[in-house]
Amino acid sequence: MRSVLKFFRIFIFIALASSFAFAADPSVPQEGGKQYAEVVGGNNALFSKDDLANPYLYGGPEVEAIKGWGIGSPNAIGLGEIFTLLQGHYFATVFALLIVCVPLAFLGHFVMIGQRKFSHGKKIRVFSGYNIFVHWATAIPFVLICLTGLVMVFGDKLGGGAFVRLARDVHGIATILFVIFGVLMFLMWVKDALPKAYDIQWLMIMGGYLSKENKPIPAGKFNAGQKMWFWVCTLGGFVMAISGAYMFFQFADIDTLRLMALVHNGLGFLVIALLITHIYMAVFAIEGALHSIIDGKMGEEEIAILHSYYYKELTSA
Repeated sequence: MRSVLKFFRIFIFIALASSFAFAADPSVPQEGGKQYAEVVGGNNALFSKDDLANPYLYGGPEVEAIKGWGIGSPNAIGLGEIFTLLQGHYFATVFALLIVCVPLAFLGHFVMIGQRKFSHGKKIRVFSGYNIFVHWATAIPFVLICLTGLVMVFGDKLGGGAFVRLARDVHGIATILFVIFGVLMFLMWVKDALPKAYDIQWLMIMGGYLSKENKPIPAGKFNAGQKMWFWVCTLGGFVMAISGAYMFFQFADIDTLRLMALVHNGLGFLVIALLITHIYMAVFAIEGALHSIIDGKMGEEEIAILHSYYYKELTSA
């Protein structure tokens, strides 16, 4: 308990310190009407002298230069043009469409197809206590990362300020926890998540989720959809952690930082869409599915239908 309280105090201190350290608002004109970038040095010391001397990247002229950019324009410098275009006009829009359209699609599925129901008489232990602990120790920080990431994406719409800065700090702390437990989860389930030939059959019938009929589905301990989520969550999550570290600490040249931002957002689209899918499948699509990763047990009928190859392994053992 003492260690938890100590961590909480440290967290509050970091959050408060960050709110003072980043109190300036870039959207407010500075003294003499200058742009924020003209009066705040920031991390300029981390960049090369050549970059600092580039009028299209630093100082006042870059504001007007960016306004005149177009695809293939003579003012394009490195990835600056495509980054500015995507960051300024498309990234937030795509995230908004995902968090609205994906849940609406699943709402349609729930209304038309409905929840899969199975007998919960005899149960079989599928996950150990260690599996359950590592899963939730990875999942909770991961969800926090996604939520705080969206807060930052829509920071200007939320008014900026202390709330968005706090989200940024929580984002960084949660990332550290995710990487630690994410490695453990990767090692724990990587063998079960390796692709099998019958995964192609699962994909061809969309796991049977477009039908109300309960008949055996070709899947092992994890079906093809769960395997896809595993690889995006772990390997994709690690790539996002690396690209996020580059952006947070800015220990690279400006063009590399732009590339990291493009990669980070691109993977972010996939992560958000699949996270919503994972939550829908676990909470709504299958009755009682969430309990399997709480108490470690699944109904025998559910395993026999939705994980038929895994059920054959269990019954033949």
